[in-house]
Amino acid sequence: MAIVTPENRGLRLVVRYTVLTIIAVIFCFPLVFMIMSSFKPSQQLLTDTGSLRAFLPVGDLSFDNYIEAFARAPIGLFVFNSMFVTGTTVILTLLICSMTAFSFVYLKWRGRGLVLSIILATLIVPFETIVIPLLLLASKLPWLGLHGIEWGWLNSYRVQIIPFVADGLTIFLFVQYFKDLPGELIEAARVEGASWPQIYRRIVMPLSGPVMATAAILKFLAMYNSYLWPLMVVQKEQYRPVMVGLQYFFQLNIAWGEIMAYLSLITVPVLAFYLLLQRAFIASIASTGVKG
Repeated sequence: MAIVTPENRGLRLVVRYTVLTIIAVIFCFPLVFMIMSSFKPSQQLLTDTGSLRAFLPVGDLSFDNYIEAFARAPIGLFVFNSMFVTGTTVILTLLICSMTAFSFVYLKWRGRGLVLSIILATLIVPFETIVIPLLLLASKLPWLGLHGIEWGWLNSYRVQIIPFVADGLTIFLFVQYFKDLPGELIEAARVEGASWPQIYRRIVMPLSGPVMATAAILKFLAMYNSYLWPLMVVQKEQYRPVMVGLQYFFQLNIAWGEIMAYLSLITVPVLAFYLLLQRAFIASIASTGVKG
């Protein structure tokens, strides 16, 4: 048996962090390429892709691609639409799916196992198989708006949000996490006379920071990168998200420099959201420990 000494432990840490750093750098290559390319003319961009110059700030660098990208498409509007749709969907999904999972784990009612199995079975159904029936349904559903009852959900924010609020994967994540929470806490709260809404709000959810961060990241990425559904249900520019807005740069002449500038701009909210939830994830783990 090898004896672990402070020197060996230090060497192992150096090797481990070196390997992790190399892996992180490799994963950052696409981002570096995208950002560097956004400052180069299209011809130079295509020429540099055959060498390491593609990852370096060399050549004729300028902000022309960003200026031309803003002139070609209303990028600010697209980013706002995506952030509004994605943020609203994430909040509603966490709320509804966590309450659904709470009922499956803690409330006793007949048929809950069967219902949960049906919900989980929806995970194997590709979205493309239901997109046409969902489109026909969304085009005929009523909606109570400011001007009375409106028929049809097309060209709106709600058609991009409501169909994706109930998520089988998110429900599954919450169910699995709730099952691992100490049952003694729930029993003690019931003995003290706490109602189920109080237990959900004051005990279960404050302990669910890690699963909420995980579910929020997965839902955010799925909604922010959504393309097929918004392309089908949104024809008005004022409701288009960033992925649909990408087609503006493939019309007439394709300017790869402008495309890289556009991709760099729309990637910023994703990175900011991920870093924010990563900090919340670490903080929740440190603050929600349960002592035996």
